[in-house]
Amino acid sequence: MQSDDARYLKRKYKGGSLDVHPTEKALVVQYEVEATILGEMGDPMLGERKECQKIIRLKSLNSNTDIASLARKVVEECRLISPSRLPEVEQLLFYLQNRKKSAEKKEKKQIKPRDLTPFEGMELDEEANINSIDDYIELLYEDIPEKIRGATLILHLARNPDNLEELLQNETALGALARVLREDWKQSVDLATTIIYVFFCFSSFSQFHGLITHYKIGVLCMSIIEHELKRYDLWQDELLKKKKVLDFLKRDDDPDNQNLKKEYEKALKKYHGLLTKQEQLLRVALYLLLNLSEDTRTELKMRNKNIVHLLVKTLDRDSEELLVLVVSFLKKLSIFLENKNDMKLQKTSPTLHCPKNSRRCSSGYLKYAESVSVHSWLVCVCVSGDEAQRQIAMCILYHISMDDRFKSMFAYTDCIPQVMKMLFDCGEERIDAELISFCINLAANKRNAQIMCEGNGLKMLMKRALKLKDPLMMKMIRNISQHDGPSKNLFIDYVGDLAAQIGLKEEEEFVIECLGTLSNLTIPDLDWELVLKEYNLVPYLKDHLKPGSAEDDLILEVVIMIGTVSMDDSCAVMLAKSGIIPALIELLNAQQEDDEFVCQIVYVFYQMVFHQATRDVIIKETQAPAYLIDLMHDKNAEIRKVCDNTLDIIAEYDVEWGKKIQSEKFRWHNSQWLEMVENRQMDEAEPFMYGDDGEPFLQNGDILERPDLFYSSDGIIPVDGAISPEFFTDFQNGDLLGPHGFPSSSLTDGYGQTGVTPARPATAYGFRPDEPFYYGYTTSR
Repeated sequence: MQSDDARYLKRKYKGGSLDVHPTEKALVVQYEVEATILGEMGDPMLGERKECQKIIRLKSLNSNTDIASLARKVVEECRLISPSRLPEVEQLLFYLQNRKKSAEKKEKKQIKPRDLTPFEGMELDEEANINSIDDYIELLYEDIPEKIRGATLILHLARNPDNLEELLQNETALGALARVLREDWKQSVDLATTIIYVFFCFSSFSQFHGLITHYKIGVLCMSIIEHELKRYDLWQDELLKKKKVLDFLKRDDDPDNQNLKKEYEKALKKYHGLLTKQEQLLRVALYLLLNLSEDTRTELKMRNKNIVHLLVKTLDRDSEELLVLVVSFLKKLSIFLENKNDMKLQKTSPTLHCPKNSRRCSSGYLKYAESVSVHSWLVCVCVSGDEAQRQIAMCILYHISMDDRFKSMFAYTDCIPQVMKMLFDCGEERIDAELISFCINLAANKRNAQIMCEGNGLKMLMKRALKLKDPLMMKMIRNISQHDGPSKNLFIDYVGDLAAQIGLKEEEEFVIECLGTLSNLTIPDLDWELVLKEYNLVPYLKDHLKPGSAEDDLILEVVIMIGTVSMDDSCAVMLAKSGIIPALIELLNAQQEDDEFVCQIVYVFYQMVFHQATRDVIIKETQAPAYLIDLMHDKNAEIRKVCDNTLDIIAEYDVEWGKKIQSEKFRWHNSQWLEMVENRQMDEAEPFMYGDDGEPFLQNGDILERPDLFYSSDGIIPVDGAISPEFFTDFQNGDLLGPHGFPSSSLTDGYGQTGVTPARPATAYGFRPDEPFYYGYTTSR
């Protein structure tokens, strides 16, 4: 067919099926388009048929909508639906009105930050064809409506990834789109949205980011976003003024205010329409920038142009899709400290204090949640939000509480009383893992623990933990008990209750926490001898020192417990007669590869050598000093420190062991020199090794009789070469206790206890046994 022969194009529309949209409040109309090309005489020369569909969205449809009126309006405005099908339309609308919203909610839950859903205005009555790209480019040089149509056709091509490579080669098309966007974006929001969407399709692939940078689309998008946010503020101000005028006239009962009311309602409707289009534009532009920010250099340029301010300002919106995007962007930016500092939380109060938005914004604020106001807001969400919101907010609070820098901040909010109330409101039900884990971490801070104990706090906690045998609640109580001060003294009333749990056949994890709590109670007024006798704990402690008698965690807590009661002189006699000391030696042999066990067992010996009864058993009936001498040179610094303190006391008490200890220290610290002496030829004269009378300056036996080689003139500071300069500074300043609370032997009164109660040592790895609890793990140290 010659093109000159074709004179007319005739289109014929034929209606098809009518159905409801599966997820949205909309009707789907299926129809057929028959296009016929007529010749000069009106004869059909070429014909083609195409199946199409049209979606009629019904945003105003709700439970109060008049179905009959809406159906007539749909039929009148849509020529594809015959008036004879009005009853069918009414039936479908009635179905939509009463359809459950579960499908819609499910669809919303599946929204992901990088899922850019189609928006209103993208529908076309024709199918875009890559072969017609030149025709679409021509449309970009026409008026605004034609430009929108041309850009929309190109967008339909760009949404298919297979077409991107070919579009990339067409510099004319991309250049025209960039030019139209740069020149006409203020004239039409639809046009700007459509063109930015085209470039967004390219931004989804990293290899095309250079193309977007070349046309400076990112810079242009930031300018558009900034302009639109200013327009939004102007719209709101104008609407607020009209609202105030209307409210004023209502108070005066002005009969002429009906016109003003209609004008306000018309302005409000227009505002919502403009807002919908603007949020579509913001979504597309921000998605494009989010994709470009994969390159940290590009992200830095965005920060220099104040992208954080623009994002935070956008948090005032109500669109869920837009908020998910903005918070995701903020979360990505907050990885860098500079961006985090730019996020002014006080400007986000409309979103932060609105429970309905908590789920959308919570994850992003995790990165910069140092603000006390955020802590309070999250707790508010935990109390008043729905189940999903509470769980997410509590997870964030838990993660914040893992950082020691932020634990103390909770004491300056109403967070702890609220959380305690949530605990007690659970009754006998199982407490959520997130909630109790958060409380366990909070209790690791001294000020937080004191607030928890205020009033009947500790009493209520103990009552619930003992009644339900809850190991996690008891772990929280254990963390509270580790802090010195008034809160620790409150535990005197509960020593009997805790001790009673140890002899019973309770769950092992619960017994571990009870033992740990008792071990923390280094209270001078506590009569440990009475506790051990009344609850018959000595046999239990001895039996559980046997290797393999229980899990290692429980055995370790038993060792720590023995270290605590060993501070009491009256308990020393009981322990000496019970056979616990040989059991400790046996356990030390079995667990010699475990630094935690070794450290705590050596600390028990350290406490025991202060008392006559246990000291005699250790020195005269066991080989414990020999083990300690071997451990003097252990690779673990904590173990070496405890051993040195213990051996110093043994050396002062027992002369024979004192010589052995001195000899070992001399041998260790002078091993290289001794090796050199042993290997040297004895027939070679060494003048510096002999006195004036020709006799050796020192014999091996005489070396050990020189106490000045091992102790300084004041008898306190050992000269074994292992003392750090900090020790001398501390001693001069009056700080006679080492960093782990072990006093030197000269500070004791004879062989009795020191005036200062030595603290339990840090474990062999440098952390205390009462570490923050991570929910999901119930191991105890």
